[in-house]
Amino acid sequence: MVSPIIQPATQTLYDQDYYLWLRTTINQLRTGQLSAVDLDNLLEELENMGRSQKRAIKSLLIKLLEHLLKLKCWDGERERNQGHWKGEIRTFRRQIKDELQDSPSLKPYILEIFDLCYQEARKEASDRSQLIIDLFPLIPIGSLEQILDENWFPVYQACVQE
Repeated sequence: MVSPIIQPATQTLYDQDYYLWLRTTINQLRTGQLSAVDLDNLLEELENMGRSQKRAIKSLLIKLLEHLLKLKCWDGERERNQGHWKGEIRTFRRQIKDELQDSPSLKPYILEIFDLCYQEARKEASDRSQLIIDLFPLIPIGSLEQILDENWFPVYQACVQE
């Protein structure tokens, strides 16, 4: 007869009740019970946290750039939606600032993904406005510093024809 493989209690706890696993792991670390810690799942969670922060920064930057593009170029909806777009721009800037304050080491990452995010934002702005993508400027409408500056807004320019 083959004996079943017995997993540590925290291993099954991770699968059965994530929050309880988390609280148990924190308690084990605080009380120095290092040998009881479910290290494999803890390491995986820590890695996922880093990936999650990067995804959040990327998503926020794309949304910010999309709204800046709409503000700069979308004449047909500008008068009606300008206030909403500016509010969204401020919100995304604040969220990015908060993320970067919590994790300053992500500042080089945001610069690394800036051009890619800008191109994604052009696609989003095109999809949402139903205007062809080529009518949105190919080159970023501002530097990263300007894009993140809470007082900077692009000057309206008839980039698109409706």
